[in-house]
Amino acid sequence: MPTRSERLDALPFTREHGRLVVGSGVGWALDAMDVGLISFVMAALAVQWDLGPTTLSWIASIGFVGMAVGATLGGLLADRFGRRQVFAMTLLVYGLATGAAALSWSVGALLVFRFLIGLGLGAELPVASTLVSEYAPARIRGRVVVALESFWAVGWVVAALIGYYVVPQSDDGWRWALAIGALPTAYAVVVRRGLPESVRFLERRGRHEEAEAAVRRFEAAAGVPAPPPTAVEPATTAAPPATPGPLAVWERPHAGRTAALWAVWFGVNFSYYGAFIWIPSLLVADGMDLVRSFGFTLVITLAQLPGYAAAAVLVELWGRRATLSTFLVGSAVSAVLFGRADSEAAIIAAGMALSFFNLGAWGALYAVTPEVYPTGLRATGAGAAAGFGRIASVLAPLSVPWLLDAGTGTTGLFVVFAAFFAVAAAATWGLPERAGDALSDA
Repeated sequence: MPTRSERLDALPFTREHGRLVVGSGVGWALDAMDVGLISFVMAALAVQWDLGPTTLSWIASIGFVGMAVGATLGGLLADRFGRRQVFAMTLLVYGLATGAAALSWSVGALLVFRFLIGLGLGAELPVASTLVSEYAPARIRGRVVVALESFWAVGWVVAALIGYYVVPQSDDGWRWALAIGALPTAYAVVVRRGLPESVRFLERRGRHEEAEAAVRRFEAAAGVPAPPPTAVEPATTAAPPATPGPLAVWERPHAGRTAALWAVWFGVNFSYYGAFIWIPSLLVADGMDLVRSFGFTLVITLAQLPGYAAAAVLVELWGRRATLSTFLVGSAVSAVLFGRADSEAAIIAAGMALSFFNLGAWGALYAVTPEVYPTGLRATGAGAAAGFGRIASVLAPLSVPWLLDAGTGTTGLFVVFAAFFAVAAAATWGLPERAGDALSDA
């Protein structure tokens, strides 16, 4: 008789899958909005509070310190307490902290709130992608996860719109922008009530009746008749297996895959956050006013959407590794072109190419990450990889002022980013290729 996982893999994409992707994706977009907003807040505070590059780099990086901790803890908690529970909790934490950040009275207070925001944000992303990947039919799993990741571009576009229309309007514009970022607090209630828990997680915890009800809910949405009780996978009375510790990702047979995955996450995080967090401020430093800088950033951000769309098609057509490496090579070339751009048209064209390739690479990376590990280690492994990558997202914003002071200029800075993209592209070939395969439960 087919297992519940096999029954889910046999289904077409249904309205329940759509609800899951949109429900998780809205939270994802809100997360992206928060990360995007800080780049515009930094540019505004540089003017209003007369902050130097070093202080600004810490405002950017402290949130990623929280994300590194949150990603690791979130994965562990999701494998122990469930994907949905942790997803809702993370939205609540970072939504409240974002609202509090709008009231910041000093740089120190803003740094504290940014760290708390990072805790919630870092934990949410790998948990959401794990939940969606465990429900998506195997033959289109990569495409579905990339569709989830594409909500990141929606959030960045919203952040760019808020940055363009809200932040420059008054001295308190950045406060109003952060206040808007508190929306996830209300959305956490929706997540807790509306999204299903992972069937694979429920089975591992011995909650077979809940697992069966979840599968039947998706079968009903597809018009598939419910199997008779005699054809249903019997419940086991065995105690649920112990939750692996974080070091399990370095045990056989996972060690080599973990090394490759961590290298990709590190390289992508370093270049993405080093570039996109600083682009508005770099444009202002080159002589643009806030409004014009934010307008350029908005146009560049729009190219993220077609990047995701292309990746969603190619992860199933080419496979995960070929798609990820191709988009990372494209990111490296685009970074060099952006650093060498010497006109407004060249800046926009190279920036849009960088957005297209870089965000397409993110989509492919989130598609492959949950496939590297079995069910009992999936959220832990994804969270650990994301947590290690966040170390790079801490270092990258801090390194920008140092690299600029060292005389590299914008050209040399983006050559460094290109080098990290290239290393990540090479590391993708150490990852398993599981396009169309069922997720491992072993």
